[in-house]
Amino acid sequence: MQSKKIEKSGGFFDFDGWASKLKNLKLSSADPNFWADNKNASIILKKISTIEKKIAQLQDLDRRYNDIKILFEFAESGDIEINEINAELKDYKKNIDDLEIKLILGRPEDDNNAIVSIHPGAGGIESQDWAQMLFRMYKRWIEKENLDFEIIDFQPGEEAGVKDVTFEVKGDYAFGLMKAEAGVHRMVRLSPFDTNNKRHTSFASVFIYPAVNDNIHIEISPSDLRIDTYRASGAGGQHVNKTDSAVRITHIPSGIVSQCQNERSQHKNKNQALKILKARLYQVELEKEKEKNKKFEDKKMDIGWGSQIRSYVFHPYQMVKDHRTKEEIGNAQGVMNGNLNPFIRSYLLNSIRKR
Repeated sequence: MQSKKIEKSGGFFDFDGWASKLKNLKLSSADPNFWADNKNASIILKKISTIEKKIAQLQDLDRRYNDIKILFEFAESGDIEINEINAELKDYKKNIDDLEIKLILGRPEDDNNAIVSIHPGAGGIESQDWAQMLFRMYKRWIEKENLDFEIIDFQPGEEAGVKDVTFEVKGDYAFGLMKAEAGVHRMVRLSPFDTNNKRHTSFASVFIYPAVNDNIHIEISPSDLRIDTYRASGAGGQHVNKTDSAVRITHIPSGIVSQCQNERSQHKNKNQALKILKARLYQVELEKEKEKNKKFEDKKMDIGWGSQIRSYVFHPYQMVKDHRTKEEIGNAQGVMNGNLNPFIRSYLLNSIRKR
């Protein structure tokens, strides 16, 4: 059967299970009262579209699996050399690895967009430059994955780098994939800002929140919010400094603060700040579901020694190592150019083993 062939290809790939879910959802969509609840109908249609994509990917893997079997038969009969199959096998394995990552994402929030915030640690220009390097790394990864992103808030450093940047990653399983990046990232290099060319260690923290979509309701009472406006600084031209367009929202019960100054319109900044706040409150609820006793903000690690999830070493050798999974890549520049999937895959597989 098709499902058995795919199962041999890599595990986790339950073709019959997805086909059964799709059949049931399509039966629901055929109900005469389907559109009586527009919100629920939209959720079901999105699920149908997602499952159809998965099934198409599984069918493509199955087709390629059969093609490779035929190539091996040709090799056994001497019609082609074994090394002629290597490129096809390598590409096939990459497709399996990429699909496996997405198929093991099973939590409801995994398919949401992701709100990503990068904050430099202590160290001024060094850590601010490192934060911008991480921002560039994620933009490269987003391009490779055919995802989209939108900058929500960007505060440039005074000399170089960024003081703070928040952006939204949009696309299938954006949060499920990006959650592997949450934590403190450490870099070791010869500093371009040090006239003595000494080796420096810099830190930056990355926080990932699931964006709140239409099928998630976060109740926020207006009386629980304190909204402050102030004059924005940095990018945006002269106009951005002449009006109180920047918005800071404090959720009084939790103490969570979100802000945005990226837009020239105070109204747009307020909407973006509310989006960030809802995402962070939703993350708090997810943490409660996992029976963690501390609030999400208390769970944040200090940006310093001993708390990092990953190290990026550029001197005296090149190596990127994830301290949670022990995954290592010697081509540090390749990682900075967006080669993050080996780290994401090992993190997700490691999370499954701990369940």
